[in-house]
Amino acid sequence: MESDCRIPVACCRPRVLVLHALFWGLVSLRVFGAGLLSEERTPAVKQVVAPCWLLEDFVVTTECLQCNAFQATSWSSCRLTGYVERVNCTRSNRDEYKSCRSAVMEEHLFWKFEAAMLALMAVLAVVVVVRQRWLDRLASEKVRRQIESI
Repeated sequence: MESDCRIPVACCRPRVLVLHALFWGLVSLRVFGAGLLSEERTPAVKQVVAPCWLLEDFVVTTECLQCNAFQATSWSSCRLTGYVERVNCTRSNRDEYKSCRSAVMEEHLFWKFEAAMLALMAVLAVVVVVRQRWLDRLASEKVRRQIESI
C-alpha cells in the first residue's frame, strides 16, 4: 500500500531537518536583527513642516482642478491624485495647495470598476456552466458504466 505523504523521504532525515532549521533561523535572525538595528540607528531627521490645512481651519478658494504635466511632476500635492485645490488657512492667512479627489475622476473610476465586475461575472458564469456540464457528463458516464456492468 502506497503512502499518501507528499513530502520526500530525503527531507525527513535528521541532518536535513537540522540544516533547514539552521537556515531558517539565520534568515529570521537577519530579518528581525535588521529591523531592530534600523530603529536604533535613525539619523537626525529633518523637521517636516506640516501644511497649514492639517493644523487649522481652511477655506477652499479654487475648486478641485486637474494638474497639468509640470504641476504633476513638481508639486507634491499633485502626485497623489493628479488633482489639486487651492486653500486659504484662516488663522495664518496662507494660501496652499491641497490634493483632492475630483467628482469626474471618481465617477470614471466607479464605471471602470463596474465594467470590471461585469466582465468578471460573465467569465465566472461561463466557467460555472462549463464545469457543471463537465460534472454532468462525468456523472452520466459513471451511471452508464454501472449499468453496463450489470
